Amino acid sequence: MDKTDVILSMLLLANSRTPYRGLADKLNLSANAVHKRIQSLIETGVIRKFTAKISLPALQAIVVILYGKSEAESVVNLHEKLRTHGSIWWVTLGGGNFMIIGAYLKNMQEIESLVDYVRKEALIPNPIVGIYSSTVGGYSSPSSNLRVSLEKTLHSLDRQIICALSNDSRKPIAEIAEEVGVTAKTVRRRLSAMTSNGLVEFSIQWYPDASNDIFTTMQLRLKPNADKSIVASTLKSYFPKLLFYYRFINVPSELLCFVWTNTMKELKEIQQRLEKEEIVASMISNILYTGYIFDTWRDELVSPQATQTQENKN
Repeated sequence: MDKTDVILSMLLLANSRTPYRGLADKLNLSANAVHKRIQSLIETGVIRKFTAKISLPALQAIVVILYGKSEAESVVNLHEKLRTHGSIWWVTLGGGNFMIIGAYLKNMQEIESLVDYVRKEALIPNPIVGIYSSTVGGYSSPSSNLRVSLEKTLHSLDRQIICALSNDSRKPIAEIAEEVGVTAKTVRRRLSAMTSNGLVEFSIQWYPDASNDIFTTMQLRLKPNADKSIVASTLKSYFPKLLFYYRFINVPSELLCFVWTNTMKELKEIQQRLEKEEIVASMISNILYTGYIFDTWRDELVSPQATQTQENKN
């Protein structure tokens, strides 16, 4: 992948229903050139699916990232065990048995059992547990409030529309309308309302390991006296080489950054630059070689069975 492919991927991760023309304007390309690049990313397996889900803020869900070194003799097949958990949506493997595990939880009470599960099944005795929330205060909401919130904000038709888009979020309005049995005007109106209210998330299943590039995670430890207000601007200056990062509400001095490079020389240069930043106390890097994405309870909320049950209730 080149720089344009990577930025295009970031744009699609943020909103996979963005029209070709909108993507083209942001990339200074023609719409046809954007279409060809997306098709190439699909053909190489970098993009596996265009997805639609109920948004994390609407769910008041907690995002938990666990990472550390596994003591398993081999981590090759550990993802098969982890995918059965029901809340784990993402597993990434790196050199030296380094693992990153992402989970969506309904309430804070589920964290302890998740950590115990990861210790047992992934054989990571002391994982770093980072709590990330896309909603202020949302991480503390109980599962009962989760269901009440969804019933108040999402109509059964909304669920049907998200379900129709769940495996192809770029599906045309006319096809969605035919699938759910309403007019195109109604679908357009409901989608617009859900998007405006932050109830739906359009993204992609992104597998960068299908490319020949180098992807690395860097655990940055901030200095105790680091000016937290300049962290975002400092890291933004590395984009698109530094793709994104997690900053945790329970471990504010720890950042988990994801870096893309074409060569090891580039990776070395970025690492050396970051180590010299005034906010950075220390850094540990791990090259990643593969990853997996799973369905969770979040996906089941808009499954055909779930949408039919909600429709019967209404």
